[in-house]
Amino acid sequence: MGGDVKRKLAMNCILSRCPILIILLMVVTGIHANTMPFTLQEALDYPFMGNLIADERHDQIAWVQNYQGVRNVWVAEGPTFTPHPVTSYDQDDGQELTQLTFAPDGLHLLYVRGGDHEANWPAADHLEPNAAASTEQQTIAIWSVAVSGGAPVRIAAGNAPVVSSGGVVAFVKEGQVWTGSLDGSLEPERLFFDRGHDRALSWSPDGRQLAFVSDRGDHAFIGVFTAKDHPIRFLSPSSGSDDSPRWSPDGRSIAFVRLQPNGAQPQLPFSQTPNPWSIWVDNVETDDAHPVWQGPLTSEGSFPETPGEANLHWANGNRLVFLADLDHWPHLYSVCVSGGAPLLLTPGPFTVEDVVESRDGRSLIYTANTGLTAGDDGRRHLFIVPVDHPTPKALTQGEGIESTPVVASDTHVAFIQTDARHPTSLSLMAVRGGERRTLNNPLSKTFPVEQLVVPQPVSFQAADGVKAYGQLFRVKSTTAQPGIIFLHGGPTRQMLLGWHPMEIYSDHYAVNQYLATHGYVVLSVNYRLGTGYGHAFEHPEHAGPFGAAEYADVLAATRMLQAMPGVDPRRIGIWGSSYGGYLSALALARDSDTFKAGVDIYGISDMSAFVSHDLDPPSMRFEDFGRIEMLKVAFAASPVAALSTWRSPVLIVHGDDDRNVPVAQSIDLIERLNTARVPHEEIIIPNEIHSFALHQSSFRVDQAVVRFFGEQLKAAH
Repeated sequence: MGGDVKRKLAMNCILSRCPILIILLMVVTGIHANTMPFTLQEALDYPFMGNLIADERHDQIAWVQNYQGVRNVWVAEGPTFTPHPVTSYDQDDGQELTQLTFAPDGLHLLYVRGGDHEANWPAADHLEPNAAASTEQQTIAIWSVAVSGGAPVRIAAGNAPVVSSGGVVAFVKEGQVWTGSLDGSLEPERLFFDRGHDRALSWSPDGRQLAFVSDRGDHAFIGVFTAKDHPIRFLSPSSGSDDSPRWSPDGRSIAFVRLQPNGAQPQLPFSQTPNPWSIWVDNVETDDAHPVWQGPLTSEGSFPETPGEANLHWANGNRLVFLADLDHWPHLYSVCVSGGAPLLLTPGPFTVEDVVESRDGRSLIYTANTGLTAGDDGRRHLFIVPVDHPTPKALTQGEGIESTPVVASDTHVAFIQTDARHPTSLSLMAVRGGERRTLNNPLSKTFPVEQLVVPQPVSFQAADGVKAYGQLFRVKSTTAQPGIIFLHGGPTRQMLLGWHPMEIYSDHYAVNQYLATHGYVVLSVNYRLGTGYGHAFEHPEHAGPFGAAEYADVLAATRMLQAMPGVDPRRIGIWGSSYGGYLSALALARDSDTFKAGVDIYGISDMSAFVSHDLDPPSMRFEDFGRIEMLKVAFAASPVAALSTWRSPVLIVHGDDDRNVPVAQSIDLIERLNTARVPHEEIIIPNEIHSFALHQSSFRVDQAVVRFFGEQLKAAH
């Protein structure tokens, strides 16, 4: 043994002095530098950048950087746009930093610390998230920090701050509008009383009036506050649900969206029911309102579900710009304020997202999954289009992914940049196109850029004829490898041919990269209900609780994966989070012969229990609109409905403060699995929320996913 140690030490000494010999040995033994294994921790060793905003009055941008759970606000000021942090938090404490807002003076930046801004509903106890289990009760609060740096100042407990041109801070607290000062010197006070639940605050250009949405539950108004000695004015009140107030540049009028009331007659649940909407303009001075545009009473004419929804903008030349699916794709349209036929600005088979207006109001910058490079329907690129002419121009192209554009100056746009091997970074380029400049290069030297797999686009056809899509992660192997199906959540999401601009999917992409480089073939599936492939793909018949038609896409992807050379068809795993967790559990329950193991991360186990709160209780209406039948169909589309055929082992993960999918879903599933004696493991994380607030929670779960598949698939033959 001593001789062996000496020989190893001698060889290590030789190799350390002769890098050429290392390369020769790698070639002889078939080991290549770009395929050397890396650790899961190295794959996750990157900062994530999001919440990018721009100052409308000054040449500066701000964003939130999250590195290993430590979140901080960063700023870059023109003309050099050199990044620097303006906060100095140093703990993985699970407290979000969101709602970034520049003050009109350009010297201060507001942000909100705490809360769960992606929740479907607040916790039953109305407490703010406390994932780190602090002994201090956590609050959601508005803070102000100097752009030049310094200690942040707490303004008030509250959310969604907006600052007037005169420097008055308005914000929402417990559904009411409050006000405070930029320096925190004044005691916050309620600005006015309104019996509605107020949100969507918007100051007039002169800072003298505040528009807001007064949500009354089954309907909603647009209100305007002027002064405490003046009553609130409600613009063209109706039985509808009004939203998205947008001031005209001269401050005389407000455009807004009108939807059907939430308390309208229930619709039959087994067919596509249009969700009609319209755009209105109201003269605030005269209260003279008129409809500008009315969507057709069709599925395509329904209120859009794309990020930003209507994406309503009041642009130059008294034109209103909005997003709609009128030609079967989410596209931008513009219409005169006086009315008339809408003008399609962005024709083509692609999805428009991330819409921002140029400073002069003459153009719109947006992202879309189209371009000249093969596979661009699985990427995002930047485009610019005039508000009055359908002549879009590509600002970026290639194999990168560009998202979240903001107008950094009169001449430049900033955006989030990723690609297959590089996570989020910030870039800057001229508004009219040209060379881009990376503002920061935050990756550590140990991050395995060159070892990562470049995923390939694939497509497959389900048994009912629907074409679905995915990304294939694999490296060459001389032996048959186990396969893994990955399913995103949402379900209105799209996984891309690179690092995702959403934080949770960036984490999942890193895990898939690790799996693919450590002995698995991974297929990430974009199933129907997801975005990026048109209105019909996003709104299919009999999907979700109406019949789980999208599961046919999962099966089609799995059959393709099993048939691939180099894949062991007997060793197929499946995993996903949220809606992807639901589909993973459904696969294990219905097809244990196909799926040998799986991971269900905060998924839905009983669709009937999940959707029942959206259906009116029988006592509230005499009419029978199929409520009981709907619950039967939803239960049949649930994993628990197929428990009798579930044999494959499963790892179930859930945070017990989840505000999107209640932990009761996993608790119920675990008890049913216990009764049926189905092998399973569980990870229940106290105080954690959906998508996990703590980096340590995400890393623990990622480790468990890798370990579980290693035990269940690598050893099976």
